[in-house]
Amino acid sequence: MSVQQDARASHKPWNAGRIVGAKPPLKPQHIWALRTRLQMEKRVRDLAMFNVAIDSKLRGCDLVRLGLGDVAVGGTVRTRSTVIQQKAGRPVPFELTATTRSAVAAWLGVRLTGASDWLWPSRSRAGDHITTRQYGRLVDHWMTLIGLDPAAYGTHSLRRTKVSLIYKRTGNLRACQLLLGHTKLESTVMYLGIEVDDALQMSEQEEI
Repeated sequence: MSVQQDARASHKPWNAGRIVGAKPPLKPQHIWALRTRLQMEKRVRDLAMFNVAIDSKLRGCDLVRLGLGDVAVGGTVRTRSTVIQQKAGRPVPFELTATTRSAVAAWLGVRLTGASDWLWPSRSRAGDHITTRQYGRLVDHWMTLIGLDPAAYGTHSLRRTKVSLIYKRTGNLRACQLLLGHTKLESTVMYLGIEVDDALQMSEQEEI
């Protein structure tokens, strides 16, 4: 066996033992269970972060880079905001519900001021925000708190949760595309895992 072959044989794949593929969205009962658990444990930052992740539908790289000004003005939490996505460089709008605004306001009330302008400042690197890796570890921990397998869920589960519910309720793919910030409708179809049966079922409900 050559050195290269030996190296390949001994190299452990990054996804060894993990479930790969599209991560499923959370169900409404999962959302409320986690909110209740985080409230009980008085994890103010985590509750605010989870709620913002659900409402904003942002990728992890965009969520961790949110600034104070993206969610609040003059101490008042915004009802709507728009950020530029890192991946596509396109603006994407999102709303903050009353539940999320309350959680964010509570976080801003205990967050150390003057440290940085990041909404989620790093606790180990002064002036910086938390990393996507740290966010991913938090999501794993959150899933464990409510009895879900962290290998089966991930940060994209939070990103697709609300938009999946919107699609199931309305069938409006264009709205889902705008909320996710996708440039192509085909990307939204693939992201939501829409199958031919879904499309036929919606078509059957429309009588002309």
